[in-house]
Amino acid sequence: MSEQNNLQQEIAIFANGCFWCTEAIFQRLKGVSEVVSGYTGGAIKNPAYREICTGRTGHAEAIKITFNAQEISFEELLEVFFATHDPTTLNRQGNDVGTQYRSEIFYTNVRQKKAAEDFIVFLEKEQVFKSPIVTAISKEKLFYDAEKDHQNFYNENRAQPYCQFIIDPKINKIKKYYANKLKKTTA
Repeated sequence: MSEQNNLQQEIAIFANGCFWCTEAIFQRLKGVSEVVSGYTGGAIKNPAYREICTGRTGHAEAIKITFNAQEISFEELLEVFFATHDPTTLNRQGNDVGTQYRSEIFYTNVRQKKAAEDFIVFLEKEQVFKSPIVTAISKEKLFYDAEKDHQNFYNENRAQPYCQFIIDPKINKIKKYYANKLKKTTA
């Protein structure tokens, strides 16, 4: 059996605003082997970005994270998830407004569901946020990969103003607070 087969690969699916931002954050974490931007939680099949932007499909911009649970736990991913977006604003992250930008955890197993519920209870009890957390916890739904030009967006478009003004501060935040969890080869 190869070393790759021994790895405990799991999937986590998070919606927490624009997937360009969230993809860039989670790509940098040790133990994360793949991050795919896409759409989930909606009603129509094979949605396209232009449809998602209307907010009428019910889908959220989301990321599907493949990670090695021996290197980074689901709970550690939750910590980064809650630290890098505002889970207290309903259907909004900064200037991005609409149901497609909602905060939602799509659990892939019962253990993830319980971990997410427990983490929110902890955050509320400790009053980490000034307002109540509105993050939804839902069973995973069909995930549609976003179009190719949305994949690896930040890494390929760092000079764009959106990347510089919106994503760079999030990257700097994880570098400051999660340096021990970052891959050494990722800028």
